[in-house]
Amino acid sequence: MKKIENYSKCLEVLKGADKSKAQSDEIYRMGVIGQFNLTFELAWKALKEVMQIYGIDTAKTGSPREVLKEGYRIGFLSDSDIWLDMLSRRNIITHIYNGSTVDEFIDQIFDNYIATFEKLHNALNDKINNLECEKL
Repeated sequence: MKKIENYSKCLEVLKGADKSKAQSDEIYRMGVIGQFNLTFELAWKALKEVMQIYGIDTAKTGSPREVLKEGYRIGFLSDSDIWLDMLSRRNIITHIYNGSTVDEFIDQIFDNYIATFEKLHNALNDKINNLECEKL
């Protein structure tokens, strides 16, 4: 599954980021935010792909918000609020140049969002493994 592989690789890069460097170096900070944006984009698309494999018709068309809400409704996601928060922040952060807002976003990435991405990564892999076991 190419989308899950891409998501995995992107998440590994984000997990390797240095929080203290992101807090003190403007270019590094923007790189972390860019990596967050890419990871988020790949996350919801990987979720959508797995939902489609499971035959969930509502995943065929839909915005990130719709896919995330449906993922939560059917139990693929356990923390709807944090995903919707990530979506909201992702949409506004590119237009914010306020240092304290960016600092808060960086803290959220390291303190909450990476762990949330990891949970989804594990859940998607479990769903794929379950399908493979059923085929045997």
